[in-house]
Amino acid sequence: MLKLYNTLTRKKEVFKPLHDRQVGLYTCGPTVYKHQHIGNYRTYIMEDILQKTLEYNGYKVKRVLNITDVGHLTSDADTGEDKIEKEAKKEKKSVRDIANFYTNAFLKDIEKLHIKKPEIIVKASETIDDQIRIIRKLFEKGFAYETPQAVYFDVSKFKNYGKLSGQSLSQKITAARDEVVEDKNKKNPVDFTLWFKRVGKFKNHIMHWPSPWGQGFPGWHIECSAISTKYLGQPFDIHAGGVDHIGTHHTNEIAQSEAAFGKPMARYWLHGEFLLVDRAKMAKSEGNFITLATLAEKGFDPLAFRYLILTSHYKSKLNFSWKSLEAAQHALRNLKEAIAAQNIKAHASEKQKIKHYEGRFLTVINDDLNTPKTLSMVWEIAKDNGLSKQTKHGLLLKFDGILGLDLGKVKAAKIPRGIRVLAEKREAFRRNKQFIKADVLRKQIKKLGYIVQDTAFGPKVRRNS
Repeated sequence: MLKLYNTLTRKKEVFKPLHDRQVGLYTCGPTVYKHQHIGNYRTYIMEDILQKTLEYNGYKVKRVLNITDVGHLTSDADTGEDKIEKEAKKEKKSVRDIANFYTNAFLKDIEKLHIKKPEIIVKASETIDDQIRIIRKLFEKGFAYETPQAVYFDVSKFKNYGKLSGQSLSQKITAARDEVVEDKNKKNPVDFTLWFKRVGKFKNHIMHWPSPWGQGFPGWHIECSAISTKYLGQPFDIHAGGVDHIGTHHTNEIAQSEAAFGKPMARYWLHGEFLLVDRAKMAKSEGNFITLATLAEKGFDPLAFRYLILTSHYKSKLNFSWKSLEAAQHALRNLKEAIAAQNIKAHASEKQKIKHYEGRFLTVINDDLNTPKTLSMVWEIAKDNGLSKQTKHGLLLKFDGILGLDLGKVKAAKIPRGIRVLAEKREAFRRNKQFIKADVLRKQIKKLGYIVQDTAFGPKVRRNS
């Protein structure tokens, strides 16, 4: 029985899809003006675990991801410059070149992290007509209004505007009073933009389209309503993203979608917590972001980062450090070496153990995607000499379908026979408590280019690299 924490209801709920064995999943995608930082990838890894857990439970998942290539301003409060145009000017390239380059970079990164590519990926710029249709509906139903500068959603007309965040409209308005309001014709400071007109500071905006309100471009939030409705219908099952989307982006999506169609947008809302650096949120705007390329430059496997992410529950903040990443890389390497090691013959109770481990794994991962406990189970299996090597591999490969750590591609290191003989002699000395002789052999082995480590699995020999 799969249970997920629903941000909307603020409790863990048994997951029940709208349609038998079919799940509609929408995940907010990247704004493609720079490389994504590893904080972004923590969210994408969570969403990948979610999709694979649903599939492990026998559901067919239709996952949709948007690519924001227009309309996202430097402030989520509809102020500032268009992020992509700003970067295009900086790099002296076209907006299309910028968007295409960073979209491709994102797709390459998720492949390195073993994140399953969503079935449907849609650029915001490809759904302008769909976005305009929703804005028309909002005018028809009295939720939208026009000023000389833009078209806005009137949040005062939408009941329970802050139901996702738990913040009332009056609280939101009070909090927004000190913000810069660039359009003095806005009714409320928290009213958000549905369509920017090509006037004023946006009169030379490069990406623009005709609309009933003049040439212009869509606001950031409307694309997700248009894309999710087009490909998943409304309501759909699950909407996922980062916690930073709760208060503004996802709140606005809910308002405009439910106002336009008169029914719920999504039934379950999942949000991944921040990845911190020095206890502060990682963000491009803060200048403290680290990319996947940065990790590679420092000699880290992308899957070591994935392992690190799995050590913490997605709803808990995780503080990133190079030391913690190094520990994760060592742990992943040790895990693979342990899996590759030869094991004793299986006990007669092997079949019972398989059933036991499979049942426990399903229970743990179905408890709101509890990856830390699943990792503990993987280590427990790796250490279990009551399982044959073949069975152990089969179990871990099955579980790795969710964890995505490439546990099926492990090979025992080829250690020269002479080194193995010395290691065996050293181990015999250790067992007999002849530690001085054992240490002499350890140093001899090291001079020959190898290191002996004493682990819970027994001595392990590896090349000194």
